[in-house]
Amino acid sequence: MIKYTEHTLSNGLTVLAHHDADTRMAAVNIVYKVGSRNENPKRTGFAHLFEHLMFRGTKRIPDFDIPVQEACGENNAFTGNDYTDYYITLPAENIETALWLESDRMTGLDITEQALEAEKKVVIEEFNQRYLNQPYGDMWMLLRSMAYKVHPYRWATIGMTPEHIAGASLSEVRDFYRRWYNPANAILSIAGDIPEAHAMELTEKWFGDVAGKELPPMQLPAEPEQTEARRLEVTRPVPATSVTVAFKMGGRLDRNFYDCDLISDLLAGGASARLNQSLIKERGLFSAVNAYISGDVDPGLFIVTGHLLPEVSAEQGETAIWDELEKLKSVPASDYELDKVKNKFEAGTIFGELNVMNKAMNLGFYKMLGDMALLNGEIDIFRSITAAEVMEAARSTFRPETSSTLIYHPENRQR
Repeated sequence: MIKYTEHTLSNGLTVLAHHDADTRMAAVNIVYKVGSRNENPKRTGFAHLFEHLMFRGTKRIPDFDIPVQEACGENNAFTGNDYTDYYITLPAENIETALWLESDRMTGLDITEQALEAEKKVVIEEFNQRYLNQPYGDMWMLLRSMAYKVHPYRWATIGMTPEHIAGASLSEVRDFYRRWYNPANAILSIAGDIPEAHAMELTEKWFGDVAGKELPPMQLPAEPEQTEARRLEVTRPVPATSVTVAFKMGGRLDRNFYDCDLISDLLAGGASARLNQSLIKERGLFSAVNAYISGDVDPGLFIVTGHLLPEVSAEQGETAIWDELEKLKSVPASDYELDKVKNKFEAGTIFGELNVMNKAMNLGFYKMLGDMALLNGEIDIFRSITAAEVMEAARSTFRPETSSTLIYHPENRQR
């Protein structure tokens, strides 16, 4: 159970604080409600670019990392489809260093032509190395562009193409920063050995004078219902044929999200899970297989993917995946299976809450999501899922007409 205090400053900054007297550490987490979904389709990758730019320094603090290290802290960030997250952990007595740094770069980032060009090169190189020059590296981009036609989830967080970042002007980048990086679009969460009242006082001290402006809601295009199966086969320099099938699933606040999350663990939550037992050990078709969910705020994707053994055809692998999905629709999961998955989820949640950084991140995430009751309520949701509900969720989710199938063929192998 994570207890917390919540307050909103006059500039619109939402603040959440949790006092944890069992640690000498503290964590400061800032969620900016901007991700790849908020980008211009002609200029994708900006949210991720800013994750890099935010460490370039300000006019007051030219090197962000040095004060963090001098305060015996660590910091990092990540970008998603729906938000961008920045975090610092450090000894609790040095908490003001983190608040000072974050308040300064919230609106004081020094975005120069030189800094922009340097980070553009870094991001483009990352795009090439991780997505274009890796085996199966473009899978996520191909899959998203096939599964989504109008919603901004159709491009990956890195962006549609490196050209969008390469062509970004200084004025475009500064406009993006001014629009999305301000207190009214941010959630600050503090967890650690800091009394909650004191955390609020320190937040007012360091952020109270930062100017904020309320953003008008951004209307995203709704993805139309998919009514026909989609399919793409590509030939690449990959070591093995792979089959990936994706399905639309409920958004993060839908009951179907939890059903699908549980089903993904039934299928691939460890060595004893269904896909590993059936498709690898018993039938000997795959060398590796997995099932997972994208976890997006809006309706996301349920993905089943695997690499085939050399003598197995793509058709055989695809049929085998569908066999396992069909079983979910007609054969109830045993009490043992369900309990195993639920126990694993509960243990992971409880152990995760031992980490002060996880607490701060969770506070920010669920506030961004818009349902703070889920912060302490998701275990009960998982516990309430029945075998009958799993079958119904499988029937409604795993339908051929809502599927998107991607197959990689090795260049040196006949189909």
